[in-house]
Amino acid sequence: MANEINTIGVLTSGGDAPGMNAAIRAVVRESIIKGKKVFGIKRGYAGLLQEEIFEMQTTDVSDIIQRGGTILQTARCTEFTTAAGQQKGAEICKRHGIDGIIVIGGDGSFRGAQKLAGLGINTVGIPGTIDLDIACTDYSIGFDTAVNTAMEAIDKVRDTSTSHERCSIIEVMGRGAGFIALWCGIANGAENVLLPEKYDYNEQALVNNIIENRKKGKQHHIIINAEGIGHSTSMAKRIEAATGVETRATILGYMQRGGCPTARDRMQASLMGAYAVDILCEGKSNRVVGERNGKLMDMDIDEALAMQKSVDAYEYKICYNLSK
Repeated sequence: MANEINTIGVLTSGGDAPGMNAAIRAVVRESIIKGKKVFGIKRGYAGLLQEEIFEMQTTDVSDIIQRGGTILQTARCTEFTTAAGQQKGAEICKRHGIDGIIVIGGDGSFRGAQKLAGLGINTVGIPGTIDLDIACTDYSIGFDTAVNTAMEAIDKVRDTSTSHERCSIIEVMGRGAGFIALWCGIANGAENVLLPEKYDYNEQALVNNIIENRKKGKQHHIIINAEGIGHSTSMAKRIEAATGVETRATILGYMQRGGCPTARDRMQASLMGAYAVDILCEGKSNRVVGERNGKLMDMDIDEALAMQKSVDAYEYKICYNLSK
């Protein structure tokens, strides 16, 4: 029989994502409804090691559901990747009476949660990353907002690209995953989409496509380039030299992490946050919350981290077909 959970800690770790505040709000309020104390831990695992820990009340999370970023702030922490750092973190949790921790972040954050679970601290992870690269879940908090932010920016670049009859290479975020690029490729009607999972680095094919489209009377050419490929500025110079078409690179960068979360991100974050509290109070540990086929679920962190996620073949085919 698992020990009863009386005090729950919550932290955000790694890159921030729109909707993290909605998840924090849900964790705090669901915990208090269940009669549990809840502590906020600032700056992720770095703040845990510095004991930046404070008790939270329902009023502490008022008027945050619509805000981007994370009120708990976030940081990366190399010390917590060491056994000594992990042991220190577990000891701090026990000293503050924290029976379980809810970690909102990506796969790197879940590895930290996995280590704490092995040291006797019940842990549950909530997928919060704009990259959508966590294989165990169909959805991660922040993706919808980020992809809509990128889509709107690309629409604006297309306007000026058409006015100047340019080729525009627009680089979107995603680390080594191409999900933001793929969605924008379809949603923005791009002529080429370069994904880390699919791109063969045949730049001549891009050149040929631009030239052929010019012959057909196209006034612009949009290339969505994923962050995992990068080098958009140098690519633009090479393409302009090869085609004679004025080519500009736009790197959208961190604007994709910010802004008010969409309804979907607020909804999913709220449900996942509450669900994480529920399963922690049931005595579960070393779990990751996720969504499968529209339903909430949870699974073992070890199993989740061993999974691989790939771009859907049909979605990629349709992206290619509709670009013609």
